[in-house]
Amino acid sequence: MTLTSPGPTLGVVGGGQLGRMLAEAAAPLGVEVVVSDPTPDAPAAPVARDQVVGDFDDPETVRELAERADYLTFEIELADPDLLERVAAETDTPVHPDPETLRIIEDKLVQKRRLAEAGVPVPEFREVNSADELRAALEDLGYPAMLKARKGGYDGRGNVPVESPADVEDAFAEIVDAAQGGTPADPAGVAMVEEMVAFERELAVMGCLGSAVHGEGVPERDTFPVTETIHEEEILRETVSPPRADAAVRERARNVALDVLDVMEGRGVYGIELFETTDGEILLNEIAPRPHNSGHWTIEGCHTSQFEQHVRAVTRRPLGTTDRRAPTVSANILGDVEERQAATLSGEDEVFEAPRAHLHWYGKREVYRLRKMGHVTHVGRGDVDREELLADVRELRDGLTFGE
Repeated sequence: MTLTSPGPTLGVVGGGQLGRMLAEAAAPLGVEVVVSDPTPDAPAAPVARDQVVGDFDDPETVRELAERADYLTFEIELADPDLLERVAAETDTPVHPDPETLRIIEDKLVQKRRLAEAGVPVPEFREVNSADELRAALEDLGYPAMLKARKGGYDGRGNVPVESPADVEDAFAEIVDAAQGGTPADPAGVAMVEEMVAFERELAVMGCLGSAVHGEGVPERDTFPVTETIHEEEILRETVSPPRADAAVRERARNVALDVLDVMEGRGVYGIELFETTDGEILLNEIAPRPHNSGHWTIEGCHTSQFEQHVRAVTRRPLGTTDRRAPTVSANILGDVEERQAATLSGEDEVFEAPRAHLHWYGKREVYRLRKMGHVTHVGRGDVDREELLADVRELRDGLTFGE
């Protein structure tokens, strides 16, 4: 492989914070990035070479992106796998991960079925197409349970806990509304329900699928170190790596992640979310066919970040080492205002002044309650106490505000 100027171009469907961090990671590799996004001057635009403005599933937008790129990928599951497959074939532009993987993952029911068939441990789940079917499923699964929209939904959106039989009708109506923007005439294919898992902690593994062209000794698949994820209101708040789990649990988590990768097709990084149950077993929660919020800590915490790894994989470069540099924690910066307003952050000087702390600003122009606006990473030394490190990053994060 040789480097040239300009180098190869990576087209990314989606220009949000993930596209922004992909572009930041691509530049040192000699890879230029063009993104597509319906929002003009999207967060990725200032660091990417260019942006094509258009919807994620607009044929003309995706075709223009493919024609300008040597490789295609996506940073959002709203990309249309059929469109990606067709445009990639017509323009001879490879797209990774494979659109078939996106088809599997974008529908949570299809995802769970495919993984269960492959022997990956998953919570008990059922397809439900009406409130009556939900009620019948819960007679088997028991209460409480988690009702989920099969498509769409993130950061808790599209997930509704069902605590008792009295909640069934309202919960199903809410999930249908969340899934389709209004109650459809036929809600079939909209929802699934899962047993509520009693877990000790939530974990995440960023899995990597690379190219098979580089010969013996270069891994075709790998994982970043297992990481603990801390959620509130079903939104990721902090990550802790290494996790506060014993070595046997970490090894089981990594093995489950490798089993998941065996089901996936196409090069790239996969965000694999897991439960550590109260008896020490590992269950798969969900998968993202792209870099993931739970892997942001790798930017400073690992020798190769998840974003560099994704660029390497998609552009057929060898995978980088996933070794962790030091214990690392991160904390998300979320909107703390009730009304949508211009994004103006205060308190950042304390982060800049803290040794081994790093601020990441996503460049979003507006803020509203619980919107992800950035994150703070804090890197420890040697055998630093993770509780202390976590307390420090929370204090830094909590000192940031968008309010008056």
